[in-house]
Amino acid sequence: MKSSLLFATLMAIACLISTTLSQERTDAALTDDPFRWLEEIEGPAAVAWVRAENEKTLEVLQSDPRYRHFYEQALSILQKDRIADIQLEGRGLEHFWQDENQVRGVWRRTTRESDRGQDPKWEAILDVDALAVAENRNWVFRGASCLPPEERLCLISLSDGGKEAVSMREFDRTAKTFVADGFSLPEGKQDVSWVDRDTLLVARDWGEGTLTQAGYPFVVKELKRAQSLSEAREIYRGEPTDSETQSLVLRDSERHIHATGAVRAISSFESEYVVFRPDGPVKLNLPKKAAIVALACGRLLVKLDEDWTPSEDNRFTAGSVISYDLDEWKQDPLRAKASLVFQPGPRQAVSELTATKKFLILTILENVQSKALVYKYARGAWSATPIPLPEHTGVSLSVTYDEADRVKFTVSSYLGPISVWYFDAESKRLAELKKTPSAFDASKHVVEQLEATSRDGTSIPYFLVRPKNARFDGAIPTLLHGYGGFQVPLLPSDLGPGGRLWLEQGNAYVVANLRGGGEFGPQWHQAAQGATKQTTWDDFLAVAEDLIRRKITSPRRLGVIGGSQGGLLVGAAITQSPELFNAAIIEVPLLDMLRYTKLGAGASWIGEYGDPAIAEQRAWIESYSPYQKLVAGKTYPVPLILTSTKDDHVHPAHGRKAAAKLAALGQPYLYYENIDGGHSAAANLTEHARQLALEYTYAWRRLCSE
Repeated sequence: MKSSLLFATLMAIACLISTTLSQERTDAALTDDPFRWLEEIEGPAAVAWVRAENEKTLEVLQSDPRYRHFYEQALSILQKDRIADIQLEGRGLEHFWQDENQVRGVWRRTTRESDRGQDPKWEAILDVDALAVAENRNWVFRGASCLPPEERLCLISLSDGGKEAVSMREFDRTAKTFVADGFSLPEGKQDVSWVDRDTLLVARDWGEGTLTQAGYPFVVKELKRAQSLSEAREIYRGEPTDSETQSLVLRDSERHIHATGAVRAISSFESEYVVFRPDGPVKLNLPKKAAIVALACGRLLVKLDEDWTPSEDNRFTAGSVISYDLDEWKQDPLRAKASLVFQPGPRQAVSELTATKKFLILTILENVQSKALVYKYARGAWSATPIPLPEHTGVSLSVTYDEADRVKFTVSSYLGPISVWYFDAESKRLAELKKTPSAFDASKHVVEQLEATSRDGTSIPYFLVRPKNARFDGAIPTLLHGYGGFQVPLLPSDLGPGGRLWLEQGNAYVVANLRGGGEFGPQWHQAAQGATKQTTWDDFLAVAEDLIRRKITSPRRLGVIGGSQGGLLVGAAITQSPELFNAAIIEVPLLDMLRYTKLGAGASWIGEYGDPAIAEQRAWIESYSPYQKLVAGKTYPVPLILTSTKDDHVHPAHGRKAAAKLAALGQPYLYYENIDGGHSAAANLTEHARQLALEYTYAWRRLCSE
């Protein structure tokens, strides 16, 4: 017994020494990084470097005669060829709009009768351009959260230049003015829920030791009207090692509150739910990979991202939606029995769901194309009826009238204009309300769904948008887009200005549906997560190779494009197989994966990639980290790297350091950093048009020139 204990102790010590030495080697390697100074976002030397890089890139691309033409076309489409997209939140028909006159934008409203016409009449609620001038601030509107049921009082979120951190101020949308001495929360990454007109549940930075490593809050407090932040009462505390903690207020379609609580995000994909009851807080016995998603038809609905067997006679598979009788659940949430609402087939996944007054509306993906269904609960069972929206499209819920049984869908495809459809769940009436003008002549193109075979034999679907008269001789300039992370699917969607600037000229565009994404539910995501993240890169390279094998394009004519996780994808592709590509557009990317947990919100993504501070996990991350894989002796496709100074989500140092390292290696590149814009890299339509013009000018220079 003693010898076994001694052996175990020695092994533990050896493991600790090995981990410590490994971490010391990692720390030394990172300390030797000559470009760490670029991590200081507003550092004088870093800012000077950014301005010099911007000047060089703009000189190259804006001097190209195509740039001005692309910019003007993109701006025209962005400003004019759009539908006024009504937002989901709020009972009134409000939305946020930007154009050539409202550069920062205006929050405005119309009537339901007016909205049904092609030219609705709008009334301004909040003019952000005027507010920015009046307050001499660089405001970017980040939305409004309004108090049900009247929804007159709202918390307006305003960002400095597009940052994720926002200031929140109480606003009366009937009087169209900020509330004197109303709720006001200073800038921070924060989550706020209304309880009543005098009470908020707030998760934010409350002072030292109240933020996670990723910079998000883990302490929830109750804040009463007229209280200072220091007077708020703490009601829940997560752990500093968590991803974040958010407040929870469960309301039904009639705006009645059935529970309040907190959601503790242990990691990117694991959560614990706590509800506050008269006898104290209760931690729900849901699996960690589960989310409460709605109250509908007197039921509480939960989406599962893992298999779950709550009892011997009750088993649910990952990707399912289940429900509880709301009264039974409120009486005892730990003993209430769940029943199945929807179980996906092998090529299906839940996309969105929402509640109307008496129904549940569900959109699902089937072979990466959208379908919509209306569900009704009666006599102890759910029944579903398909909603006959256009096929081979991407469908999203754009408006829910939850005091009635009406919804609006936005329907899009790669070649067709965006359309808005109205559906009455009671009468089953479906009608197309409006659609955007065509941004380009799509008559000469066709969409195909093809499949490539990845390294492990898995079939990877992808969409190819190509000229109908294409000759398969490898000569078509082609942009390959992907994401492959965080269970986010890439669906058929309107390509906007890209159709005019790229497709209409006889080029091709490809969207790859990679493992790591959500196209086929949680299993598709989890197959390329953590230790198996290389699977995403393998899938992407397999699609590139398939395009070349089919002679749709060739390495000379093939470019890759992606942003955020997609930027990491592109970085991995061009460092692992640079010979396949001649262009790479890398937007707001993750690239230095050995430092990502120290930069921006990176620590919140450990659930997706792993933790480089742990030796075993660092090993698999280091095997693909693009920044470290930029080495002498290789020739990379000349990349265009785009970032934003105001991006407090993915730190701009990822792109900055990659560009600096390429320069040190004598490799050509282009780098542009928008001073504003946040993680979208563009805070308004003018900046968005500029980004598109830069990207497509670059793509034409690299892929279309003889």
